[in-house]
Amino acid sequence: MKRIILGVLAFFWAVPAVARPVSYPGGWTLMASKHGEKSSVHYHYSPTFKDSIGYKGIYDEGADIKGHAFQYNRLVKRWNNPMSQANFYIKSGAGMADKEGALSGLFFTGLALDWEDRRYFTSYENKLTSYGRFGQEYEQSARVGIAPYVAEYGALHTWFMLEVKNDPKADEPVHITPLVRLFKGVHLLEVGHSFQGDVTLNYIYRF
Repeated sequence: MKRIILGVLAFFWAVPAVARPVSYPGGWTLMASKHGEKSSVHYHYSPTFKDSIGYKGIYDEGADIKGHAFQYNRLVKRWNNPMSQANFYIKSGAGMADKEGALSGLFFTGLALDWEDRRYFTSYENKLTSYGRFGQEYEQSARVGIAPYVAEYGALHTWFMLEVKNDPKADEPVHITPLVRLFKGVHLLEVGHSFQGDVTLNYIYRF
């Protein structure tokens, strides 16, 4: 029985659950992200295993837009199988955007889907963002990943991933980014470099 319990715990720690937009009840999460000219920080609290609420800050260097918003994430559905798991989330937020000292309303919403086991990972997400009088944008991305080894509980977990991101309004609408995901315990780090020349850095810390 002890081996079974340890095996179950190892499974749920082995998959990249730390990257999800909802944590365990009472958990806090800090997410920092940069891809090319776009950066963001998201700090949220999960009152339940299905919900998280918090602050989202964004900066689009190319458009010279800064934004501050309240964000709500909802786990709509989770599918638990003996050796795999799938999730469906809705992520939305509202706040204010600043462009060269001028202010406007900010609203965004999107969905995220993922499926994973201890060896393979795939995901899709999209986001529609309205900056009010500053315009709007739509982005979507998909990932596939593989773990070169299956790590045990408490060990360093490694994933090799390929991300395809689409931003129809960008000069180069499609970006393809190979990246490496490393996580151990409550820390997760992703580093990548797109074929179009953009650097991707993501860091997540749960506590």
